[in-house]
Amino acid sequence: MLYLATVSSAAVIEARGADASVNVEVCTGPVGTGCVDIPVGSDDCVNLNGGFVFLNKEISTAVIPDGLVCTFFESFGCTSQQGGGDDVVLTAGTWDFFSVPGTSQPSVDFNDLTSSFSCSAI
Repeated sequence: MLYLATVSSAAVIEARGADASVNVEVCTGPVGTGCVDIPVGSDDCVNLNGGFVFLNKEISTAVIPDGLVCTFFESFGCTSQQGGGDDVVLTAGTWDFFSVPGTSQPSVDFNDLTSSFSCSAI
């Protein structure tokens, strides 16, 4: 007999520790258009430079696995300016960046603004 088990992304990160990673899918258009799976470790900052430079200021959608929360930043280094408004915090699901929950407003257009992001287990 073959048994299949499913494990949440958060459980994988916690079980494997700091070396664990899961993938966040980011796309330059709707899901399925210009998409890349990016491995993320808990609380690691992913800068969209180097091999990811083509995604800098180009992300329009993201698919975040269950058990994760990800913050997308306008600046490199996963930092926000004082006063906020230059980042968005998203939980598991598929997100269209034209309208996402903002930190300073109920809904913001964050399309083509991301330069870095960081995810952690919930």
